[in-house]
Amino acid sequence: MTAPPADPQADEPLIPMPALTPGALRTAVESLTPSRMPAFVSDLVDATTSAQQLQSFAPLRTFVHTWGVFVAIQRRPARAARLRHLEEVVSAGLEDPADAIAEIRKIHADARAEAGL
Repeated sequence: MTAPPADPQADEPLIPMPALTPGALRTAVESLTPSRMPAFVSDLVDATTSAQQLQSFAPLRTFVHTWGVFVAIQRRPARAARLRHLEEVVSAGLEDPADAIAEIRKIHADARAEAGL
């Protein structure tokens, strides 16, 4: 695996971590990865529908958790690029994926902590 960026400013966040609300996350996704807006909207509709059907906030909590982690990762370009690279390593299947999987887990754990989850 390659080392993290040598320049400590290379992974400065592009935006502050937003509140974990659908509106704030929507604004962040629009800013960071506009191409992901259709998936965001679809997931929000699905979560809202499920919440109504189940009479539970659990689907909405899952939605906020998933997209909060996504935003926490994407707001740091070097971390997002590293995650994409690691996912490609695992998908390619050309080398033992254990180290890549461990690093993917760490990226997600760091993002959860950063999002306050």
